[in-house]
Amino acid sequence: MDTPARIKLADVAAAAGVSVPTVSKVVNGRYGVSAATTEAVQRAIDELGYAGNLSAAALRAGKTQVLGVLVAEFDPFAAELLKGADKAARGSGYELLAHSGGFTHGWERRSLARLGGTLIDGAVIVTPTVLDGDMVVPVVAVDPHFGPNRLPTIDVDNFDGTLQATHHLIELGHRRIGFLGGRSELDSAQSREGGFRHAHAQAGLEVDPTLVVEARYQAELAATITESWLDSANPPTAIVGANDVSAIAAMNVAQNRGLSVPADLSVVGFDDVPDAALATPPLTTVREPLHDMGAAAMQMLLDRIDGNSTDTHVRLPIELVLRDSTAPPRPGRA
Repeated sequence: MDTPARIKLADVAAAAGVSVPTVSKVVNGRYGVSAATTEAVQRAIDELGYAGNLSAAALRAGKTQVLGVLVAEFDPFAAELLKGADKAARGSGYELLAHSGGFTHGWERRSLARLGGTLIDGAVIVTPTVLDGDMVVPVVAVDPHFGPNRLPTIDVDNFDGTLQATHHLIELGHRRIGFLGGRSELDSAQSREGGFRHAHAQAGLEVDPTLVVEARYQAELAATITESWLDSANPPTAIVGANDVSAIAAMNVAQNRGLSVPADLSVVGFDDVPDAALATPPLTTVREPLHDMGAAAMQMLLDRIDGNSTDTHVRLPIELVLRDSTAPPRPGRA
């Protein structure tokens, strides 16, 4: 298949019936072109799909009018944040560039080195791991691995989220509760495990160390761990997943074994991605306001770029959403 030829200034000029220098003036926002001619050139640009050399334009103007949303991968969590960031950017004069850097160590620095200043004027970075305060462009972090202490940050109270989720299960009568932990190097994952443990301590219950296992937010690993728990002589009657992906994986394992959720196994997640409400049964989960988090991060970034004063740390509230995946344990199985 032949690659379509790139639309050039000459193509736009021919379509608009003007000279190439006139098109150049319109593209670069220079004076000396009538409103009618500018409208004709812009119409030709839109119809032909002309896009200039963004890097070259950035070098001339010092700005690209593009902001980045940088993620490790486009998982459900990142996708919902991106929707919120996109909504907040509308009407700002900036376009958005979504970029996946992969899970390799230092992906954030590499992505910023490639994009910062030539393709983007600033970035919202989701769960960064190795960033510091000296960035090539303004940066706002969402749920950074190292916690809110190096960059302007948007996050939620991860500790309180799992505290509420675990209290809910304990109040239902559960005593053997498994925890599918996140990635232990993340501040948020440590806080979620901390909330799980603190809920047990407040209830005067001990945590069985065999029921706290790192699933690293991965469905496959969560499923394997759940299989081993259900194969044990004294399986848990409830499971808290450090994210919805892990919790849904646990539910699938139980149901594939012929167990009922929640009659035989109660399950709670964290995040409230769209799949949580669509699961069978709908998943009880800790709702992070993902759209609001993305929007708040983008607004913080816009304020920084414009030189407006802004908070350096915004913590948004969480909410325990009760659905149909939790119930009291069967008699004699608490």
